[in-house]
Amino acid sequence: MKPIYGYLPIRAAAASDPLNVIPEFSSFAASSHPVFHDRTSTLPQPSLRANMLNLDGMTMGRNMGVRLLCTDCHNSDDNREFGGSGPSGPHGSIFPHILERRYESSQAGAPGTAVTNLFPNPSLSAQGGPGGSPYALCAKCHDLARIMNNTTFSEHARHVKQDGFSCAVCHTAHGMGAQTGAISGERLVNFDIRVVAPNGAMPISYNRATNSCSLVCHNHSHQLRTAASAVRR
Repeated sequence: MKPIYGYLPIRAAAASDPLNVIPEFSSFAASSHPVFHDRTSTLPQPSLRANMLNLDGMTMGRNMGVRLLCTDCHNSDDNREFGGSGPSGPHGSIFPHILERRYESSQAGAPGTAVTNLFPNPSLSAQGGPGGSPYALCAKCHDLARIMNNTTFSEHARHVKQDGFSCAVCHTAHGMGAQTGAISGERLVNFDIRVVAPNGAMPISYNRATNSCSLVCHNHSHQLRTAASAVRR
C-alpha cells in the first residue's frame, strides 16, 4: 500500500519534475517564498506581519526578517520554537505534509466542476491544533483580515470568505519553478489544474493589472478583463 502524504495540487505552470522544489525557491523564480534568497519583491505586502505568530495565534514569535526557514511551515504541530511543548523540527505532525498548522486545499471531482470542500466564513486565526482556521498556516505570517479587506486583490473576500475557496486554488505555496505566457507568476499565482479548467480555447490565465483570470472553477466561467473594463469596475 502506498503511503498517503496528503493532497498534492498540480500547477498550471510546472517544471518537468513537480516534486523538485529547488527551482521553485530559486532567486530566478518569478516569485517565491524567500527560503533560498532574501526577500526581493517590489510589490507591496500589506498583509505581511512584522513577527510570526506563535501556536496560540496571539503572541508574537520570531521577527519576520528577510528569509524564511523550511521549519517555519514544516514543523511539529506542538513545537517549542513557536510556543508548544514538543520537539522543534519536522519530526511529525497531525497535519499532512508535516505542516505545523492547518492548511486546507480545495478539491474537485474533475477540473472546473464543483469544489467538494468549501469553507465559507472561515476563522482567520493563526491558532494551531486541529480546531484552528483552515488557513492557520497562512495566518502565521499574513494578517488574513487585511487580505479579506481586498487590499491586494479585489476578489479575495468574495472567493475566500463568501464562497469558501482555499488559497491553494490560486496560489502555489513554494514558488514559481516555471512560467508560461499566460501565467507570469506574480504574487505566487499558479492555479491548481486539478480544480480549475480552461475556459474554452483560452489557456488558463491571470492578469494582475486587471485583477482577472480566464478559467472555469466550481462550474463558473471567468474571463480576462481589459484594462478599461477593470478601471470602470
